[in-house]
Amino acid sequence: MMTSATCYACRLTAGDDPLPGGRIWATDHWVVEHCTGPLGVGALIVKPFRHCLYLGDLTPDEAQELGPLLQHVSQTVQELTQADQVYACLWSHGNWQPVHIHFVVQPVHNEMQHTYPKQGPALQTAMFQDRIFPDADAVEAFCREARQRLALNP
Repeated sequence: MMTSATCYACRLTAGDDPLPGGRIWATDHWVVEHCTGPLGVGALIVKPFRHCLYLGDLTPDEAQELGPLLQHVSQTVQELTQADQVYACLWSHGNWQPVHIHFVVQPVHNEMQHTYPKQGPALQTAMFQDRIFPDADAVEAFCREARQRLALNP
């Protein structure tokens, strides 16, 4: 089983692995970072600071912060990207093992249908199969804007 010492999500939060754009925002219990996978510029990760493998294991304080934070992050992503939709989904499985829970907050644009004919999980699967990672400079610029926007209405 993965521990916080071997957990990629924990290593990113601790600054032990490279994280383009750096930490964007944090609450007492949650951190917001840009996705390091191939889900495009503006795809953000919302994850607990604490190494937590199951949504049902959130503390009451973590759970209380989650809804408002996801709403705030989703609104910020939509405003900055002018997305036609913003996906928010829980990912917590890697190689059929529980991993550090994290919510992916991803902007989706209708013109993506020309490259990816299906939406939802099929879109995300196809983007991972294509392995087209966003430009690091564009990620850095997005993170600066997101940091400023989230700070306006904490």
